[in-house]
Amino acid sequence: MRASRALAVAATACAAIGFTAPLAHATKGPTNVTVSPTRVHQGGSLAVSAMGCGHGGTVTSNAFPKTALTVNDSGHSAATPRIYDHATPGRYNLAVRCSDSPRVATASFTVIRGQGTDGGLGGSLAPSSTEMAVGASLVGAATLGGAVFVGRRRRMSGGKA
Repeated sequence: MRASRALAVAATACAAIGFTAPLAHATKGPTNVTVSPTRVHQGGSLAVSAMGCGHGGTVTSNAFPKTALTVNDSGHSAATPRIYDHATPGRYNLAVRCSDSPRVATASFTVIRGQGTDGGLGGSLAPSSTEMAVGASLVGAATLGGAVFVGRRRRMSGGKA
């Protein structure tokens, strides 16, 4: 009798664990979807983040190609879709869908006309030989001027007035 009772208890415990394991693994789907910036130029990039997509997912919109969500160490999912260069200016929606959930969360953003500003070259080009010659002559002139200044100052302070 004791063995059958122990077997029944063990079977019930295993069944309870078996039924709750899929629930613990499944997610509720994407939540807290954020888009930055909310106004983006044609050809610009968006930063999309979401919670609840522990196994990745996708971000879709009419303004950019389907983009994969990547998961970082803290459990947040993020994607950086690039807006089409010729997207029609206006308000768009995006949809976030997790790989392990059928639920979809949406957010909106606005595409504005233009390509934005160019940030400059930022040191991506080496100086030309003309620029190097001008720079060298300025450094030489500053050195010569400094030497003359120090030499005249010593002579004036060393003599008796």
